[in-house]
Amino acid sequence: MTEGPAGISHPDVSTSGVITSERPTSGVSTSGIGSCAIAVMAKASAAGRTKTRLCPPLSPHEAAAFNTAFVQDIVGNIFAAGALSRITPYVAYGPAGAGHFFDALLPPGVGRIEAALPGFGACLRATMGHLFALGHPAAAVLNSDSPTLPPALLAELADALARPGERAVLGPSTDGGYYVLGLKTPRWRLFEDIDWSTERVCQQTLDRASEIGLDVHLLPPWYDVDDAAALRLLHGEVIQAVPFGTSGLQRGAARHTERLMRRLLATQDLAERLGLPTERPGDIPQRRAS
Repeated sequence: MTEGPAGISHPDVSTSGVITSERPTSGVSTSGIGSCAIAVMAKASAAGRTKTRLCPPLSPHEAAAFNTAFVQDIVGNIFAAGALSRITPYVAYGPAGAGHFFDALLPPGVGRIEAALPGFGACLRATMGHLFALGHPAAAVLNSDSPTLPPALLAELADALARPGERAVLGPSTDGGYYVLGLKTPRWRLFEDIDWSTERVCQQTLDRASEIGLDVHLLPPWYDVDDAAALRLLHGEVIQAVPFGTSGLQRGAARHTERLMRRLLATQDLAERLGLPTERPGDIPQRRAS
């Protein structure tokens, strides 16, 4: 039996409804129901349909490749966080019928939820409701745009939701949205009257929490990789080892993302398209052995 890292609990669920969950592969037990569920909101990679805001500077095929790498790395970050806190990993995916893509992509022990609803807010709310319906005492929805997010922040989220008292946990994105939202009980007002995909999302979510008297534990901000400027930040982190922010936390390993970026830097004109100084492949710093 294959088991995940210490602290990760594995869901063993199969239900039907508006959104459905698929039984994970071998190495799964029912012990995950007492843990914090974290679901990555992901799309199956398809050129011209995923990460289109990265085109240009990326080609549609490159953007789809980054989408795949991001999902792999973000799931890896959840597993890394499981060494610090009790967490059950899920991927909530679309479009409908894309389960085969994630069957091939994800490691054992990751629950899969088909969440193909019209409207991003509806997908978030339905996914959160589904996780609570499975019996988890806390649930969170996590973006698929932040492959270097420090696992310690996900552990902090799970720990904050495990403490007595009602609260939400919110991780603001630098673009005005949020990268993660965690709850202890369903609080659907947080998903209402939100201008999704705008710079107002985080503040409006805080406003909704204030309306219902819900305390919010704020995590340090992080960035979404959704434009050329963010790609340059990502390059700085994974290639040049330039830390993001001032938290001092160790970033997520992002090995798949780093490998893809190094390949594109070496074989394509990615540096020029990103407006970076031209580097010969031998000039690109290599990952130090850990």
